[in-house]
Amino acid sequence: MNKDERAVAEEFGAAVNMTAGQLEDWLETDESRSAGQKDGGGESTGHASGRRIVELIRTKRSDLTDEDYEHMNKVVGYVHRHLAQRPSGDVKDTRWRHSLMNWGHDPLK
Repeated sequence: MNKDERAVAEEFGAAVNMTAGQLEDWLETDESRSAGQKDGGGESTGHASGRRIVELIRTKRSDLTDEDYEHMNKVVGYVHRHLAQRPSGDVKDTRWRHSLMNWGHDPLK
C-alpha cells in the first residue's frame, strides 16, 4: 500500500463510523431507501454507495483495487461536504442524517 492509499484508507476509516452490520441493517429500512437523489433505476446514489461501502469494510486492505480507493475517497468527500451542511435543531429523523447514514456515517454517533 502506498502513502496515498494509506491516507485514503485512514480518512475513510474516520468518515465511516458505522460497522458493516449496522450499515447493512440501515440499508434495509424505508428511511434509507427514501433518502438521497435517485438515479434512473430508482435507487439513490447514497444507497448504492452504502452497499459498496459494506463490501469495502469487509475487504482486506491488501485486496483493495484502485477503483475501491477511488470510491473510498468519494465517500470521504461526500461525508465532509454533507457534515458542513448540518441543519439546525434535532437531526435525529431528518433526511440529512438518513442520507449521511447511507454513506456509512451516523452524525449522532
